[in-house]
Amino acid sequence: MSILNRTIVAFALVMISLSIVEANRVNRHRPQEPEPPFPYDEQEVFFQNEKDQIRLAGTLTLPRSDGPFPAVILITGFGPQDRDDSVFGHKPFLVLADHLTRLGIAVLRVDDRGVGKSTGNFSEATSQDFAADALAAIEYLKTRNDIAHGKIGLLGHSEGGLIASMVAIQSRDVAFVVMMAGPGLKGDQIVVGAGGADYKGGWISDEVVAEMRTAQERIFTIIKEERDPPLLEARMRKEAAVFCGLAARIRAEAPESKKQNAETVAAAIESQTQLFLSPWFRFYLMFDPRTALIKVKCPVLAINGERDFEVPAKENLEAIRKALESGGNRDYAVLMLPNLNHLFQTAETGAISEYEQIEETLSVSAMDTVSNWILKHTTLQKSNLSSLPSAKR
Repeated sequence: MSILNRTIVAFALVMISLSIVEANRVNRHRPQEPEPPFPYDEQEVFFQNEKDQIRLAGTLTLPRSDGPFPAVILITGFGPQDRDDSVFGHKPFLVLADHLTRLGIAVLRVDDRGVGKSTGNFSEATSQDFAADALAAIEYLKTRNDIAHGKIGLLGHSEGGLIASMVAIQSRDVAFVVMMAGPGLKGDQIVVGAGGADYKGGWISDEVVAEMRTAQERIFTIIKEERDPPLLEARMRKEAAVFCGLAARIRAEAPESKKQNAETVAAAIESQTQLFLSPWFRFYLMFDPRTALIKVKCPVLAINGERDFEVPAKENLEAIRKALESGGNRDYAVLMLPNLNHLFQTAETGAISEYEQIEETLSVSAMDTVSNWILKHTTLQKSNLSSLPSAKR
């Protein structure tokens, strides 16, 4: 695997964070976003992560038929997210919760710690801490009489898929796991990072790319080898000094048609140091999802979009499949869905620049794939379910 392929990951993660900030300023209604009155009940709920003394806030949607109901806890991906997973002007968890609840499945979606009405400090947390929050959500649902306690599952998008597998090996109460674009490889093994299609546009010089790549690679080596925190930070900051110069060159060299893109990229490069110093990044870079997946015994559905540039489908799905098979899991499905990007939108290229422009929030075929599989694993009326949409395996 080339150095370029590995180091694009970190560069791209900052691009995602900055793009989210910008995109969340877009306040327009998307065609798939549900509007009241809803044919189900919606409750704002609060529960405690006793371990970390954090109060988490979320929305629980409940069917209006007779319970108790199977339930799904939605787990967000990279970056601080609200309960709707609001990103690039879309609210995918709002749309997905509406879809699932109309089919008889209760859904709990939660503000990340430190986001919205949830307390805590997001910037100091790692995937392990977010797993503890998901465990607290399970414990909360177990207190409710309207939830079928043996049918509580987890659905995670992107990093949320990794977190779901971590939780599943800590709790026997996890009935199933759905990974939507969840990583199967370590952070430093992702073959092409986020923004792949945008990044290959050719307007950033090869020289700048090479210098950034070299600096990132040195920093990754420091993260892996240095155990003394103050020395780690000092060495990383010294190596990262080159980023400000590279950002200035990108701003100056970009053609007029790419000035807006250049500003986003330059700001991302300047901000990389803080991301690299975060506990979250160090954990993500070093953690191998396969160490958890090999221990997951409950049913698992793993799906990726064919045009996913952030968590490339082929390599990550194969890693997930091999880990589940190696661990002896006998009930799993691994599917690559045609023409979908990282957000499971129908896309032409899969580039980040398309996300906000696409009107679709979530592909209906992706939602049907998920809901049919969950219903199959939580109801007795299997014969009434339609078959899974066609997908590349």
